[in-house]
Amino acid sequence: MAKTSLKERSAARLAAVQALYQMDIAASPLPNVLSEFERHWIGREIEGERYEEAEEKHFRDVVEGVVREQLTLDPLIDKTLNDGWPLKRVESVLRATLRAGGYELYHRHDIPVRAIVSEYVDVAAAFLDKDDVGMVNAVLDKLARTARPKDFAN
Repeated sequence: MAKTSLKERSAARLAAVQALYQMDIAASPLPNVLSEFERHWIGREIEGERYEEAEEKHFRDVVEGVVREQLTLDPLIDKTLNDGWPLKRVESVLRATLRAGGYELYHRHDIPVRAIVSEYVDVAAAFLDKDDVGMVNAVLDKLARTARPKDFAN
């Protein structure tokens, strides 16, 4: 079995955020979104734009993990956001990015914190303005310090 490239892992994170966004906006059921992305988006060309090959196992893990852990993740993310600005009031792409990054920080201890935060900041930069990208960085950094305090101990 071939080893997954970092590019495929990055593409999986991007696709996961897009899938979570679609589920949020269109109220699409999980099985439908997974199937649609795996069959029609990942590694395909659509309207002249090429979607990168992605590590499908990681894509599924993040999307399914966010759905499964959302009732736990959302309050954790809420605590890191400014008072009076709960996650439900945050724009959908930003919300999907924070949930996906939060899921990995809390549940994928095999992946370094810096890699997770950096990757989701890059995902945010593809869709969001500079201020929102900064928010993703700040929120994921705070979550990381709660989820993995040992990684920050000197």
